[in-house]
Order: sequence, then structure tokens, then C-alpha cells
Amino acid sequence: MKRRHLAQALAAAPFLPGLATAQTAEWKPDRPIRFVVGFAAGGSTDSSGRVVADGISSLLEQPVVVENRVGASGNIASEFVARSAPDGYTFVVASVGTHATNQFLFRNMGFHVVRDFTPVSLVVVSGALLVVHPSVPVRNLVEFIAYAKANPGKLNMGTAGPGSTQHFAGALFEERAGVRFTHIPYRGGAPAMTDLVGGRLDVIFSPLAEVLPFVRAEQVRALGVTRPERMPSLPDMQTIAETVPGYDFSGWIGIFGPAGLPEPIVRRMSSVIAEAVRSPRTGGRLETLGYMPVGGPPEAMAEMQRQDVILMEELVKLTGATGD
Repeated sequence: MKRRHLAQALAAAPFLPGLATAQTAEWKPDRPIRFVVGFAAGGSTDSSGRVVADGISSLLEQPVVVENRVGASGNIASEFVARSAPDGYTFVVASVGTHATNQFLFRNMGFHVVRDFTPVSLVVVSGALLVVHPSVPVRNLVEFIAYAKANPGKLNMGTAGPGSTQHFAGALFEERAGVRFTHIPYRGGAPAMTDLVGGRLDVIFSPLAEVLPFVRAEQVRALGVTRPERMPSLPDMQTIAETVPGYDFSGWIGIFGPAGLPEPIVRRMSSVIAEAVRSPRTGGRLETLGYMPVGGPPEAMAEMQRQDVILMEELVKLTGATGD
């Protein structure tokens, strides 16, 4: 099943709390649970992890605390969880970067993103926005592609660094649309966005959660969404695929535990996460951040990861990116 159909099927599927409870009632946590995040507080992964942690705490009747272990593009947090006891009290808030891309960017991570983890739940899917500085003389995606083709290499594309999702979203666009940008890598998405707003960059493919405030303040101009379907937070914004057929660059946030996590724990955590993210309160907060709440079983998380491992290996080869 393709990524778009998988996400749509999960989002539309009814959640059956009675069935889930009957299957997983044998595991109930008796102390606080940790959600480990590999990035600084306030970033998109951290923000979504905190919303979900808050949403499931009452359902589990135990606090779910977020712990930031920052560094090495999320690898420090991932390795910590991979080496933790599979007892249901330590999970990692994972992304396509940490659990699909990094293994192709770093030669010696000390763990394997598939063998050393247990998928628990696909939490949200997300897209990025292709945004330009208002000085770029285009109003829509058709004009943008025409301008880029007429001026190869003239447009400076800022990213959060080589191998970042911003870099790959832009590289895939170049390949599919037949255009060429000049890549300007930064140490993170925030300084790149600062330079875009200041007119020192022309274009960025930025996560919705990070760019929406600037779009709403009309400091940058949004031209298209990288996902194959329109996002609830921007229902009138066209997808890039409407102009560039086949273009699809999607992100996700998921929850993984250490390898060997017992089935009753996996099913219990998966069910409460699904119940939380599909609730008006938690789901609404995630939509405000620019995400599409999904809440899916471990099998869906494993399949999404499998698909993106294939795509990210291709994009690493295409760009020559490395994290070492």
C-alpha cells in the first residue's frame, strides 16, 4: 500500500476502545513512562511528543514525561532507547530522519534502526511547505517552475543542513520538476528561516510546524505542500503533486520501544496513543502544529518505516549527503 493510501486508511479507520481494552488490559504501568526526544525543546519533534505524552497520561493513569537527549541528529536519544530495558517505561519519539535516513548518513551509529527497536504507533504524518521570499517574482507553482528553469542555479535554497528533510524535499523537487537550485546548508532550520525572511535566501522546503507562523504573517509566500493530499491546517493550499505529478515527500512522527518489547505492552500503548490523537483535544493541538493526526497500529508504523528506508537510501545516493 502506498504511503498516501496507508495514511488515509488509518485516519479514516474507526477506533474501537472496547476491543483494544479487552486485548491489552493485562498490562498497566505502575510508574512514570519516559518519551525520549533527540532534539531540543520547542522543535517540531519535541512539540508533538509533548502533546502526545500529555494526551495519554490520563489514559494510562501514569505521568508520561518527555526527556530531551540532544545530539548527533537524534542518534544519542535513539541509542539510549535501543539499549534500554524492554519493560514499557522507555520509548523514543522517532521521525523519518532518525529512523529511516540517519543509517545512510552515519557510518557507525552503534545500533540498527530496524533490528534494535519495536514499532509501537504511527502518531502523525506531516508535510513541508515550499515557501519563497516575497521578492521572488512568482505567485504560484507553475510560475515558480518556469522561473527556476529560466534561471538555473539562481535561486538559493536554504536547508537545515546536508541530509536534512529540507535538503531531500528540495532535491526530490529538483529531480521531478527538472530545475536546479543553489543549495545553502545551515546548522538547523531556524537560522535558514531567519535568512529567508530577511531576503538572504530565495526558497525553503520547511516543515509546516516551523513555517506556518511566517506564512500567516505574510513574511514568506507559500506555493505548495509536499504531501500528496492537502493538509487540514491549510486546506486551500495546493499540493506540489497537482503541478508535478508523482511528487511526494512526507514526514511522520512515531513511537518506538526497544527491541523485544512484549506484545501486551505494544498493543496497550498503541491503543491509548490512537485514542488520544483521534480525540478533539489532542488531535486539535496536533493539527494546530501542522500535523495530520493518524494513530495507527505497530504494523502501520513498521510499513511506513520500510517504505521510507527505501526512499531515503535513494535520496542519499542522489544528493551525496553524509552526516560524518
